[in-house]
Amino acid sequence: MPSPQLRQFRYDDLKTATRNFRPDSLLGEGGFGYVFKGWIDEHGTAPMKPGTGLTVAVKTLNKSGLQGHKEWLAEINFLGQFHHPNLVKLIGFCIEEEQRLLVYEFMERGSLENHLFRKGSVALPWNARMKIALAAAKGLDFLHSGGPNGSKPVIYRDLKASNILLGQDYTAKLSDFGLAKDGPEGDKSHVSTRVMGTYGYAAPEYVLTGHLTTMSDVYSFGVVLLEILSGKRAMDKTRPVGQHNLVEWCRPYLSDGNKLFKVMDTRLDGQYSIKGSQTAGKLAHRCLNRDPKRRPKMAEIVDILEQIQNLKDMAKPST
Repeated sequence: MPSPQLRQFRYDDLKTATRNFRPDSLLGEGGFGYVFKGWIDEHGTAPMKPGTGLTVAVKTLNKSGLQGHKEWLAEINFLGQFHHPNLVKLIGFCIEEEQRLLVYEFMERGSLENHLFRKGSVALPWNARMKIALAAAKGLDFLHSGGPNGSKPVIYRDLKASNILLGQDYTAKLSDFGLAKDGPEGDKSHVSTRVMGTYGYAAPEYVLTGHLTTMSDVYSFGVVLLEILSGKRAMDKTRPVGQHNLVEWCRPYLSDGNKLFKVMDTRLDGQYSIKGSQTAGKLAHRCLNRDPKRRPKMAEIVDILEQIQNLKDMAKPST
């Protein structure tokens, strides 16, 4: 059931808060439905004028979309009980007749996907990229360790650049928990489930068998880390033949420090830590191991990314 800390909103109030779900309030859309920008009372549920009160993101349930009522409830259950600096904060919900809405904190800079891939976007600097990777890793590590109670692991199952949201100073948070799943308990090695998620990010063993483990998330993290390093999408049919699948194209270069430059985002213009990029490349290579048992745990990934953050060997600007 919804957590008592969550606010319950009236549909009409959210309609007013988003200016009647106006197109210019639209922030984006996902498997769930549309997301609109709105303004509410800091401590209550009343709508406020634009620019006043608390800015929020209001997610509507697309009734014919992939994520139905079950996923909507999963989102409330997971985010209602888990609070962490690297998970997006769920403020409340609305359930009225067939209407299903969720109200989240507003993340000013939008998704990592937009910053990496949108035409005309300013290239993310190296330090911001590593900060984002570390934050996403911390969010996953928290879920895998069973959250605040450390009970059973939670498998996120849908890590991708569009689900990592950025705040003002590039603080990153995981969003969209509709596909999250409780992990195996006791001596079980995996949970079996129908394959959901996003092509290009999903671990090969999960796609083949439906067997889901925390290592499935680690693989997806490796894909996102590769996107962060390269500035290229996981799948892109417009790239030259042999480069459509980013993982397969980059795999030979990741553990070779002398060839890693072929992977690195040219928009960085060489402005990155050589040692840091080599460490990150090797880490991505391990995360993307075809054998899930040989992938690192998220706790180790967090440690390695923290070490990269502390490196001070940034290349000098080219003159």
